[in-house]
Amino acid sequence: MNGWGGPVSDVATPGVEAQLEDYRTELTGYCYRMLGSAFEAEDAVQDTMVRAWRSQDRFEGRSSLRSWLYRIATNVCLDMLGSSKKRARPMDFSDPKPLAQAQLNPQPEAAWLEPVPDGRVLSPVADPAETAVARESVRLAFVAALQHLPPKQRAVLILREVLAWKASEVAELLETSVASVNSALQRARATLAESKTGESDTAKPMDEEQQKLLERYVAAFEGYDMKTLTALLHEDAVLSMPPFDLWLVGAADITGFMLTHGAACNGSRMLATVANGTPAFAQYHPTPAGHFEPWALQVIEISDGRISHINTFLDTKRWFPLFDLPARIEADGTPGPPAVPGGISGFEAAAAAAAGGGAAGGAGAAGGVEGEADEVQ
Repeated sequence: MNGWGGPVSDVATPGVEAQLEDYRTELTGYCYRMLGSAFEAEDAVQDTMVRAWRSQDRFEGRSSLRSWLYRIATNVCLDMLGSSKKRARPMDFSDPKPLAQAQLNPQPEAAWLEPVPDGRVLSPVADPAETAVARESVRLAFVAALQHLPPKQRAVLILREVLAWKASEVAELLETSVASVNSALQRARATLAESKTGESDTAKPMDEEQQKLLERYVAAFEGYDMKTLTALLHEDAVLSMPPFDLWLVGAADITGFMLTHGAACNGSRMLATVANGTPAFAQYHPTPAGHFEPWALQVIEISDGRISHINTFLDTKRWFPLFDLPARIEADGTPGPPAVPGGISGFEAAAAAAAGGGAAGGAGAAGGVEGEADEVQ
């Protein structure tokens, strides 16, 4: 492995490397949808690239290079999923807690569905309609719903519904029958329909109404204006804070949390970014020295002109380097140097504060698929 996004130049000749690298982004998107983890997806793609290079003399050209790489990537992902639990959102673990019962209980990193920068998983396309469809396919709610599917059904649905492969092509990749693929797709669709993923708007930089909503959100959050924030939230808006399993529903509990457990985030600064096809913000926490340090990555879901979900990812020592965000914002508002892995994350500071009785912040704060039976499960 060569680390995050590393080329395979230590093993591949320049010509082969260039051909493989052309597929890195779309393969990462595929593996991310399969695995629910940005870091595991990149590991899977790197493994795919190395296996492909080592097996290039056995590639007979009966299928396209792209199909061959997807076969390898699918095999890698199925192997990884066979030894791990599905990733989820806090809403998959428990019922929402009222504000009076709010407690910050962290869960292991491997339990959580992870955010991902659009540029890591979505290849640039000229057609705005294609861009919108691609963004829909990496929304947090959709990727979370995929995790409820058995791994092979998951692969079938992504290949058929997201990547628009023909049933015969998927059957060839999985070494099974077209009838089996169609059956798996029907079962996968039924499971997704039951999951009620809900609709939310993707990031639309040219949409004036969306931009105005986001501007008002930033102003309300930075000014800690709970009255304005309440007006921007859906009545049943959700606040979640991985790696804590706590999640809250409703503007009253969300703003109440911000004014109590999350009061330490008063005075934060926000930088705009994009994650999982939707608007997102890097939240920086004020320090006694006057500058602002990483506290959270907020992924914002919008529906019907209001904010429906604030997904607050607090493990900033992982997310800020991944999203190429500054390590701090200076007192005068200028960005500092790029963030690098390590240091203390927002959730660690929150847990320490909670343990000490202080204010804590959440949102406010190679080969084919082996052992394949004829029927895709």
